[in-house]
Amino acid sequence: MSGQLFVFSGPSGTGKSTIVSALREKVDGLWYSISHTSRRPRGMEKKGIDYHFVDRKTFEDMIDSGAFVEWAKVYDDYYGTSFASINEQTDSGLDVLLDVDVQGARNLKDHFADTVLIYVLPPSLEILESRLKARGTNSDSVVRMRLEKASREIKNCLWYNYIIINDELERSIEEAQAIVSAERCRTIRRKPTIKKLFGNSFAL
Repeated sequence: MSGQLFVFSGPSGTGKSTIVSALREKVDGLWYSISHTSRRPRGMEKKGIDYHFVDRKTFEDMIDSGAFVEWAKVYDDYYGTSFASINEQTDSGLDVLLDVDVQGARNLKDHFADTVLIYVLPPSLEILESRLKARGTNSDSVVRMRLEKASREIKNCLWYNYIIINDELERSIEEAQAIVSAERCRTIRRKPTIKKLFGNSFAL
């Protein structure tokens, strides 16, 4: 049975990356999709672990060759998810976690119909503003820009499969774990196991 995609989206500052990181630690059989980017590494980031760092020309050549299932230009830098990075893992039976924007989620759903879409919301825009300011790395203009973008984009949560309102981190992580567990228990994903356990007792 091929692995499944679990796509997380949400405005900057909602905590989705923290939730995804917790899932990677707590749930077996999950692999995190490492994106390509044209930007330079920051801080302790490492090539092949945090991102596949490539130059702009290489990224644009990959776009032209159709290598990406989704890509976007964010604040003058390119980010994208390659078909190869996903297929290699799902073909081996691993489920794959992705942290992408709304457009990326649409593209993934178009190419992989059984993709599970999960949107992470803040409890309110006021709390989101506080979280962005608390980072201490964003100027007032950046915070304002990200809040405006969040206000426009949160309406997209209504076509996602699941919504997590991250008002309390541990509970949000538990909800994310529950979503993965529930999807793994779906009949269509359990068919290979049932056939192995009970053989011809079921007409599968």
